[in-house]
Amino acid sequence: MSTLQKKYRLLQDLLRSYGKVVIAYSGGVDSSLLSYVAHETLGDNAVSLTADAPVVPRSEFADSQAFCKRYSIRQVICHPNPIMMEEVRFNAPIRCYVCKKVIFGSLLEEAAKLGVETIADGSNLDDLGDYRPGLKALEELQVKSPLREAGFTKADIRALSRELGLPTWNKQSNACLATRFPYGTEITAEKLSLVDKAESALSGMGFTQLRVRVHNDIARIEVPAEQIETLLRDENRTSIVDALKELGFAYVTLDLAGYRTGSMNEKTRHGAFQRIGRNSR
Repeated sequence: MSTLQKKYRLLQDLLRSYGKVVIAYSGGVDSSLLSYVAHETLGDNAVSLTADAPVVPRSEFADSQAFCKRYSIRQVICHPNPIMMEEVRFNAPIRCYVCKKVIFGSLLEEAAKLGVETIADGSNLDDLGDYRPGLKALEELQVKSPLREAGFTKADIRALSRELGLPTWNKQSNACLATRFPYGTEITAEKLSLVDKAESALSGMGFTQLRVRVHNDIARIEVPAEQIETLLRDENRTSIVDALKELGFAYVTLDLAGYRTGSMNEKTRHGAFQRIGRNSR
């Protein structure tokens, strides 16, 4: 038996130990695998619970519905609104923590209505190596992370998803739309929708992994380094500028460093602006 199969067996054993479980299902790679395995292992004792919130990309929500329909997974939808919280609305450094508390608090309430005590999310071992304040919120709410407990990395999740024939095995990673704004920027439902539409426009042009970061009326586009040349071709560049300006951006820029996760945390980690401030005359 391969190491991956051993992890798969352990994951199933963990799910069985819960008896009944609600899976916090976003439509992403990790929670899609967990929802599928929970359904295959526990049948009707597993429910996928999806938060339809302003911070969730519309494509992710639609993908979650399509996935559940395809595999006959029971899906329940709730509607939390984390931007009502001041720390989220004004994008404080603890935004992710507060946002997770609100969303998973809502999921726990729905789970209680369903008579289920255990809620599980799709966190994996790789999440421990990134800046993820939301993980603290999940720990405080006693949310289970069976993929992490079973030793799954992101690569393992993709590999097992492929073995099981899941269409999500090569799906690109996505993230809460609030991550597109610098800390201290006010976040509204309208701004979140603007980002969502901008990224959908680029996705429709064939760009896969991307982010549109928002700095007031400036759109800063991140795509993988190998796609930068494609983006800069006249026909693509012109179409992108036209599409984003039509949405309301005054300026459209390309980040030459390329796509990377957590780019909005770079100023926090490196303190560049603090150094500039101290050295300025």
